Amino acid sequence: MDMENNEYKKIELTSSEVSSLWTAYQADTMMIRGIQYFLVNIEDEDIKETLEFALNLIEEHKNGVEEIFTKEEYPIPQGFTEEDVNLDAPRLFTDKLYLEFILSMSGYTLAAYSAALSQAERTDIIDYFSKVLVNDQILHKKVKELAKEKGIFIRSPFIPKPEQVDFVDSTHFLKGWFTNRRPLLGVEISNLVFNARRNALGQGIITGFSQVARSKEVRQYFERGREISGKHMETLSNTLKECYLSSGAILSTPEVTDSKEAPFSDKYMMFLITTLIASSIGQYGIAISVSPRHDLGVQYSRLIAEIAKYSNLGAKLMINNGWMELPPIAADRKELAE
Repeated sequence: MDMENNEYKKIELTSSEVSSLWTAYQADTMMIRGIQYFLVNIEDEDIKETLEFALNLIEEHKNGVEEIFTKEEYPIPQGFTEEDVNLDAPRLFTDKLYLEFILSMSGYTLAAYSAALSQAERTDIIDYFSKVLVNDQILHKKVKELAKEKGIFIRSPFIPKPEQVDFVDSTHFLKGWFTNRRPLLGVEISNLVFNARRNALGQGIITGFSQVARSKEVRQYFERGREISGKHMETLSNTLKECYLSSGAILSTPEVTDSKEAPFSDKYMMFLITTLIASSIGQYGIAISVSPRHDLGVQYSRLIAEIAKYSNLGAKLMINNGWMELPPIAADRKELAE
């Protein structure tokens, strides 16, 4: 272990390590600009203190990536700068949505940091992602507890305790077509609830962005996303209602003000929405893998196809406007040979 610590400079960052660090830097700079704007337009002192706590942690994480890249003589990504935020813009979202957003994004980074840690090989990179993962766990708990105190955290549905251990005795367990569907499993419920909530939050954010985007094309893209997220939330919620269960998802659109002045650049808003879309595709995929009922797999596959198409349109829009920063990429051996 000591030998590796002393000689790690001789070992190049692997593709997974540099990609994880690069992606983390993009997310960190995005969150920093967002929270800076939130803090200018906030009233609740408890939420303000939590946002300040989050901002300090994220800035520490960003600085850690910069230190690693500097030692490696690797170009520090541009990410998002002061040019991407207008701190003088009026409030676009309520304090409640600020809190819900930080809670959702801390959950997103928990998953991202866990994956990055599992793929890290160099000791210093393992140490870095171990540290930020612990920090993010602290933040996630802090935000969740505050949401409970403020009365805006809705628990997932409860299910009855079994009287004894039992086993599946029929292939009907897998079926889900037409009538006589079996009740939802706990794991199926948790994924339906989680994804319904994510779509409710996403609809609120993209509704606000559709009001303030400067480009007509970007506004139209956001308007389309607002309809998709609403439809997905309804689809997932209806599946839960069939079992007389609450989705735990509350519309976030009432948490959007009537402001028409953009607090963020179109580049920033497009990046945030495409990040949420990518996360949704991954979460839908996880839901398929743990949902034995056939109709749920088909439902999630249909939802994935729809947002994958929407995501592709967003990527083209970002490329055409020069907003997509090139991620770490392998050498083009064919081009080099020519």
